[in-house]
Amino acid sequence: MDLNRLKSFLGEDWTRVEARIGEQLRSDIDVLNMTNSRILEHSGKQLRPLLALLVARACSGGRLTDAGISYAAAAELLHNATLLHDDVADSSDQRRGVPTIRSLMGPSVSVLVGDFWLVRAMECILGCDTPLDGRVIRLFSRTLSDLAEGEMFQLQKAETCDTDEEDYGRIIFNKTASLFEAAAVSAAISVNASQEQEQAVRIYAVSLGMAFQIRDDIFDYSPSSSQVGKPVGVDILEQKMTLPLLGALRNAGADEGADIRQKVRDIRSNPGYRDEIMAFVRTHRGIEYATKRLGEYIDKAVKALEVLPDSREKDFLAEIADYVGKRLS
Repeated sequence: MDLNRLKSFLGEDWTRVEARIGEQLRSDIDVLNMTNSRILEHSGKQLRPLLALLVARACSGGRLTDAGISYAAAAELLHNATLLHDDVADSSDQRRGVPTIRSLMGPSVSVLVGDFWLVRAMECILGCDTPLDGRVIRLFSRTLSDLAEGEMFQLQKAETCDTDEEDYGRIIFNKTASLFEAAAVSAAISVNASQEQEQAVRIYAVSLGMAFQIRDDIFDYSPSSSQVGKPVGVDILEQKMTLPLLGALRNAGADEGADIRQKVRDIRSNPGYRDEIMAFVRTHRGIEYATKRLGEYIDKAVKALEVLPDSREKDFLAEIADYVGKRLS
């Protein structure tokens, strides 16, 4: 999918979102402005605000409110805030093929800039001054709680190495799908969408977010991931048991599975286990298992769109789902 084509379709609405983000980040501190500009230059796919605009227009016959612009901008600001914090937690030197703020300016700066983006995201919502703000603030506040709990639960499971698929689902909902949900549902709220439409949008966004993260986790077991600047096997070295490994464990015998879980527990002192674990995933068709589950989420997302009236925006939402399922980066 050509995301630039989508931005062109959204036209002035997309321009307003970019302008709103720029307005929120403006500061009289030069080094902060310089750092923010660098982040914006490498802003990635920007799926969450694109999703928000499409949802608002699909639910309203093309109408968009100023509050909807702010909620879309807030979703992108919050997303980038979490990435700045994640880079510190994961000691990441690169993101999207370029050096992270953590690697260039240190972890303290990355955390402080992330805090700045986070506060400006919430101010973006509060600045709307509409009767809808209470629901939207609670929605984004819950997302912030989900993000923190997801990270801590993942850390807990990395210690015990007893992650099952239910645990994994909770982690990826909290860390990824929750913000997709906030972006899409706040957009529906901004145009007073019907309860039926709002629920459909929620199902679509959560399913899309789950699929998005599963796709990322598949990349960690795929040699082609190196083409997008992401080394393979990183999750295993961090004792993160994601769906490809869980699928392989499901397909393997109990004894072999117990041995692999023990190797994950011991991998910090024996990093050479990584290649053995990755071979186990390939042998027991873990990537195929994860890909099947990804497809199920994509199908669920597309089906949820049936509630919405036919429109070009609805078509684009379906295209985004297809893109998330097949993306290579």
